[in-house]
Amino acid sequence: MTEQYQLGDLLRLPRGFRYTQDSAKIVGSPGFPVKVYVLLHRKSPHVLCVTQQLRNSELVDPSFQWHGPKGKIVSENSTTQITSTGSLVFQNFEESMSGVYTCFLQYKPTVEAVVRNLPLKYVIYAYREPHSYYQFTARYHAAPCNSIYNISFEKKLLQILSKLVLDLSCEVSLLKSECHRVKMQRAGLQNELFFTFSVSSVDTDKGPKPCTGHNCESSKRLAKAKNLIERFFNQQVEVVGRRAESLPEIYHIEGTLQMVWINRCFPGFGINVLKHPKCPECCGYEIG
Repeated sequence: MTEQYQLGDLLRLPRGFRYTQDSAKIVGSPGFPVKVYVLLHRKSPHVLCVTQQLRNSELVDPSFQWHGPKGKIVSENSTTQITSTGSLVFQNFEESMSGVYTCFLQYKPTVEAVVRNLPLKYVIYAYREPHSYYQFTARYHAAPCNSIYNISFEKKLLQILSKLVLDLSCEVSLLKSECHRVKMQRAGLQNELFFTFSVSSVDTDKGPKPCTGHNCESSKRLAKAKNLIERFFNQQVEVVGRRAESLPEIYHIEGTLQMVWINRCFPGFGINVLKHPKCPECCGYEIG
């Protein structure tokens, strides 16, 4: 019986998945609360008010009553629906909807049998995908630190980088820009710009070119954006190396481009492998 409940015990769907009617149904267990994970602002799976065994049996005169964190749930609600067969469905799941939900099932196995009562408990969590992005740092030989040319160059560089990744539904954000005087090895002082910027994906539904399919997954779009940006800086190094005349006042310093992968949850959400072993990458909402 335990194996029957493992499939319904927890549901973790791949990124980019969109629920359709009957795409997922979760059954309860009489012995323990069943954990359910619902992607924030998405439709939930159907949470059934039956066990796996009862789902495959006839039930005479069944009645279903759902109670949530705020009390009894009525069937007519803009965000919550109880179907005619007692399934609980959320239309647009929010953090505040997370909590313990209990369905009280009454039924008779046969017409002549005595009415049976069965409470089924679920713990429903809102979760978000981790906020994943690349963080780049790059250094440029610069004009004097109080020069307006540095500010103009910074704006132009961000425009170029943003345009590079636009069609991938990614965006570039400046995290930090500082100008420092650096004493070079066996040389004098020079002015350098230290840029730190991030490259992250945006919702493809809201991007300039909405798309569907595995090529629109956030991780794949970000990987392509990373490659484009690395190629851009490599080309800058090649152009400077081919110059026969003197170097421009502002140029990228070879070997200074660095990149790290950042993967973190939004405030109020966290990854807890011990608490959610079957959803280790979920940024789950912490239920108080």
